[in-house]
Amino acid sequence: MEITPELHEKLEQLNLKYASLGENLQSYLEGLLYADVTTYWDYIQLDTLLTLQKPKTNFPDETVFIMYHQITELYFKLALREFEQLGAKADLTKAFFISRVTRINRYFDALIKSFEIMIEGMDRAEFLKFRMSLLPASGFQSAQYRQIEIFSTDFLQLVAKDRRESFSLTSDIKDMFEHIYWKEGATEVTTGKKTLTLTQFEEKYRDSFIALGEKCRSKNLWQTYLRLSPEDQADETVKQALRENDTNVNVNWPLAHYKSAVRYLARDHEDVAATGGTNWQKYLPPRFQKRIFYPSLWTTEEHENWGKAWVESTLKTN
Repeated sequence: MEITPELHEKLEQLNLKYASLGENLQSYLEGLLYADVTTYWDYIQLDTLLTLQKPKTNFPDETVFIMYHQITELYFKLALREFEQLGAKADLTKAFFISRVTRINRYFDALIKSFEIMIEGMDRAEFLKFRMSLLPASGFQSAQYRQIEIFSTDFLQLVAKDRRESFSLTSDIKDMFEHIYWKEGATEVTTGKKTLTLTQFEEKYRDSFIALGEKCRSKNLWQTYLRLSPEDQADETVKQALRENDTNVNVNWPLAHYKSAVRYLARDHEDVAATGGTNWQKYLPPRFQKRIFYPSLWTTEEHENWGKAWVESTLKTN
């Protein structure tokens, strides 16, 4: 093979790269002689990936349930990478802000549009049986979804709406965490006591959630937005990207779950309790929680009717 000027230049660049690391390029080149080429199945760990589904029962549709939740968590991980980059960006520009928030919105769009896999893709009788083998596990316990919420907005906006006025932006995260909105969704419907689902979840993640809340005081998406110039903040494209994030996470995604709950858990006379005993009737409908990440971007009327139209539309079609 001829050592062309282009190839010689690449070798020089590689030599400089490894020299700056205190390494010898020749040793690395020798290593290339013995290294296997990369294959698709090895690169994405395909064989391992396809063995990660471990059903608890023999019902075929339990695999649908497992795989869709695994796909969901992978999308959440993609979204969290974007939140991290936005919060850490030193030379923030409007273009970077819009591009990264748009990525997050695309991930949620894909999840929301694909939720028909859950709503229509399982046999109801099978689901109502195999779900009992999953207790007390619940999708409520998705730590990545809670991280997305913390990354999105000031922690104050995650406090239950009837306790929010007791706190301020500078309040202790630990104190606010005790009244975070989602705890109400994992209490026993009849007694008001914490479910085992909630107890397990807090034992595993409480400290990390509080630490993330502290980290995100200045690095959440809203605070990142406020680092833009006044002109960029006023840009309608920027504000619309945030509004889409708000409705995706706080309305469309919970509503997709609500539609699924109505499909599988609602009965004519009595609703079936959710896996883990979570109070899905009060927890999932957006109009009950009134959780809004970016309140100042919405009108008073939109605040008052938050999620109402979506829920009413869903009920009419079920």
